[in-house]
Amino acid sequence: MDKSMIKGMAVGGIAMVVLGAGAVTGYQKLAQPKVAEVVAVKEVLQTVSTPQVRCENVAVRRQAPVRDEHRIAGTVIGGVAGGLLGNQIGGGNGKKVATVAGAVAGGYAGNRVQKNLQENDVVTTTEQRCRTVQQKSQRLVGYDVTYRLGGQEGKTRTSFEPGATLPVKDGQVVVTPPPTEVRS
Repeated sequence: MDKSMIKGMAVGGIAMVVLGAGAVTGYQKLAQPKVAEVVAVKEVLQTVSTPQVRCENVAVRRQAPVRDEHRIAGTVIGGVAGGLLGNQIGGGNGKKVATVAGAVAGGYAGNRVQKNLQENDVVTTTEQRCRTVQQKSQRLVGYDVTYRLGGQEGKTRTSFEPGATLPVKDGQVVVTPPPTEVRS
């Protein structure tokens, strides 16, 4: 055997090893699964709290406005009535004293009566009362997906609801949403 033949066999052998390795790698690439089987899907929800104003009409009782703040009308009417009653009692100077005493007592009593009437004179109005409450709701944020790839189970989260399978690229599950079809 000459040297060129040995060189040719060596180069051919190396080429066979390289080609064989490339074929095995290519076969492995072709033999890798293109999809992962979806085993389970669970919605992932987030609680969202939104402020909301709630108003309601409420009956409110307040003291009516007072027109005679010093209760002069009650005092005068009470004094006149007391004086008339006192005038009915006794005679002479006693009658004068009874009239004055009756007027004073009647004035005081009239003042007190008017005060009680004013305090118990209420007006009912309707007012709107508002308050802020938190409205809670659920928002879908994604899907927890359990899948089977190459005989092993794995988990991932997607932003879209997967079908029966998930695409696989370079041995990894693809979790980006599939492109949406544009219809014209």
